[in-house]
Amino acid sequence: MTQQYSPSELLICLASRVMEDGTTAFIGTGIPMLAASLAQAMHAPNLVPIFEFGGTGAILEKLPLAVGDMRTYNKALAASGICDVMETAQRGFVEFGFLGGAQIDKYGNLNSTVIGNHAHPKVRLPGSGGANDVGSACWRTIAIMIHDKRRFMEKIDFITTPGFLSGPGAREEAGLPRGTGPYRVVTNLCVMGYDDITKCMKLLSLNPGVTIEKVIESSGFELLFAENITHNEPPTDGELRILREKVDPDGLYR
Repeated sequence: MTQQYSPSELLICLASRVMEDGTTAFIGTGIPMLAASLAQAMHAPNLVPIFEFGGTGAILEKLPLAVGDMRTYNKALAASGICDVMETAQRGFVEFGFLGGAQIDKYGNLNSTVIGNHAHPKVRLPGSGGANDVGSACWRTIAIMIHDKRRFMEKIDFITTPGFLSGPGAREEAGLPRGTGPYRVVTNLCVMGYDDITKCMKLLSLNPGVTIEKVIESSGFELLFAENITHNEPPTDGELRILREKVDPDGLYR
């Protein structure tokens, strides 16, 4: 029987399962780091994590505290710098990019800059960092979010990171590489993808104990629905053991 788990542990496990063996992935601070480390230990030993400050292909034996932590270079394939890894993404060599934000809209545009008017904001957020580069150049981006109407909005206050912008064809018109863009949104309620034609967000699967009505109620825009909505499995005992004993034994993020 699966042990009790926290909402953060569920998010980490769901994000980890999206990471594919033998792929490259831009990894940010926090949950993406734990997810990458768990994926390497569970099902993706050949995952190549890439960190903004230049660590490429590290073996995540101990949890880094930030993207510039020395542990992001542990037994790595390369130790370079920001310009090198961003150019790597622009050349089309990074398959996944893991992102977060304060707001997201139905086209996967993310805001991590301001709440309110940009000139006179109610709240000023950390800003882009490498998020714009990751969202612009990686083949598939995955957003990890808490799911409520304050975050899932019809119109976000500022576009820090481009999703599908205003819909079909908009990324290409803006000069972004064809075929790139949002892929998944992993939340505490569900996992969502995007419709191939309209580029709008689409419900794919529900987390344990969550109903479709709850997802609709927590979204500030109209969702599309997959033909067959599935259910996400809770964290396994094996996932929880590795997460708690090896990945984050001190509970810094989980």
